[in-house]
Amino acid sequence: MFKPDTVVFDLGGVLIDLDVPRCVRHFRRVMSASCIRDVLGIDDEGEGVVAVSAATRQLMRDYELGLISTAAFLDNLRSCCHAGTTDEDLREAWHSMLGELPPERLDYIAGLRKSGYRTILLSNTNELHWNWIIERYGLPQYFDALYASHLLHMAKPDKSIFEHVSRASCIVPSRTVYVDDLAKNCAAGELYAGWVTCGSIEELQGLLP
Repeated sequence: MFKPDTVVFDLGGVLIDLDVPRCVRHFRRVMSASCIRDVLGIDDEGEGVVAVSAATRQLMRDYELGLISTAAFLDNLRSCCHAGTTDEDLREAWHSMLGELPPERLDYIAGLRKSGYRTILLSNTNELHWNWIIERYGLPQYFDALYASHLLHMAKPDKSIFEHVSRASCIVPSRTVYVDDLAKNCAAGELYAGWVTCGSIEELQGLLP
């Protein structure tokens, strides 16, 4: 019988809602639609652009991996912006991608910990988003460990990050559930770490005893 004692949570799309169309609207205040497409890899409807440039992929990946500083990231964005665009303008637009983290989700995690489960956060994220979320929601109090791609310099769905988290938190695969809204990350969690996976907190609630 499956008796988990550890739950690993993704952040964006599982705990905190994402609002990419709102992000596009904010960026249109400071740059053209073509630049949003070219620099951010997002179209007017907030959908990802498949044929995004190699430079865009590299910029976003490097920032997510913590390989470039926030200052360098903002400078890259500003190179496509209207004259007079400030760091604050860019930070506001970038943070507009983040929606709400409903309190009932945090209450649920707190309840898991009270019931004896270990809770772990594993997120592909960047310094600006991470610091904003940590400050706003006080996430460390809800988790036994927090892992972020920009701090580890590795990201999902790569094998290395799953192996690192498993070792660092002494995870027993047969007792672990991993919640991620992206199928490719769930597949990697199953393949590289041996975790049981699900795609949402609602699915998790049906899985746990």
